[in-house]
Amino acid sequence: MYQLQLNDLTIEQFLAEYWQKKPVVLKGGFANFQDPITPDELAGLAAEEEIESRIVARQGEQWLLETGPFEDYAQWGEQNWTLLVQAVDHWHPESAALIEPFRFIPNWRIDDLMISYSTPGGGVGPHLDQYDVFIIQGLGKRHWRVGMPDASLTSLCPHPRLLQVSPFVDCINVITEPGDILYIPPGCPHDGISVDASLNYSVGFRAPAQKDLLTGLADYLIENDIQGVRYTDQNRQLSANIGAITSQDLQQVRSLLQGLIDDPKLLASYFGSYITHAKHDLDATEPDPHYNADEIAEYLEEGSVLARLGGLRVCYIQEQEDSDIQLFINGMTIVLPATAKRTVLQLSELTVLDQATAAEFAHDPAKLQLLTQLINLGYWYFIE
Repeated sequence: MYQLQLNDLTIEQFLAEYWQKKPVVLKGGFANFQDPITPDELAGLAAEEEIESRIVARQGEQWLLETGPFEDYAQWGEQNWTLLVQAVDHWHPESAALIEPFRFIPNWRIDDLMISYSTPGGGVGPHLDQYDVFIIQGLGKRHWRVGMPDASLTSLCPHPRLLQVSPFVDCINVITEPGDILYIPPGCPHDGISVDASLNYSVGFRAPAQKDLLTGLADYLIENDIQGVRYTDQNRQLSANIGAITSQDLQQVRSLLQGLIDDPKLLASYFGSYITHAKHDLDATEPDPHYNADEIAEYLEEGSVLARLGGLRVCYIQEQEDSDIQLFINGMTIVLPATAKRTVLQLSELTVLDQATAAEFAHDPAKLQLLTQLINLGYWYFIE
């Protein structure tokens, strides 16, 4: 397990001083860091159709971008290109372990682990992201420049699918070495150029935009056939101009929309489902044939250990201590009684159910039935 060092800061101090405020270099953030994946293994993932990957290359003043899968890299030469593979935590358990030290941020905010391999001179150019990211230096070294948010920066598009920014003033100028971690808040311009062949691990966080939340809500209403309330205007007055949409009309529309958001049950059900739905494919394989509860209980009683599927998002909402709990797993909603709080915490906070924890599920019929359902969906699987 990786142990995170925050420059002698406590987690509370880091959140108060840096989180979404300013970038920072955590030198030796992971002491004695060992790469969980090799460049060849990363290339193997990039060869898979269902795994999102891309190569960004610079040839003189020209930028190139191609999307995977990739079988051959000879055309790219020995320098100035980067392979980026998205959501590696969904497919590579050893790499997924890198996310665990950052779970002081709640599950619903964590997005995925992207891994990049760069040849000397490789990078994606100066750019900014609209989400928080921790970038871990693995193999090799990388020269980073990071600036503070600057409204005067302009967007550049050297390639139709590559967005960069104009030159910026840096507040961090550093060469990162294995185990160093760079934290970059949203909106901070940054540019990383590989000094030699290098691996970087980016733990990104979800920051849903208003438009995404609204389209997600619309999809949820349609999928669940929620009709809602229609527009009414029983206090309609004679209009001076029949072509006008009045401020009173707009206020009525605003109230109609606000009513959706102000419905706590609807908002909770929608958001829990929306935010736990995986953006990238999961490596979920249902057992064939499915297990029955008695088989699961037998395995657990024999000491079997269960692991949670990489990239699986598990969260819950409970309005009050004595109210029912909505457990959300990859967009699915399971309603459980308040007495099942311990079960909910185990499923949402533990990525491995050890022998002692698994035994609890074996001896509780309700917990066993739930766990059997989740195993048969491919969301939990036996590792011992």
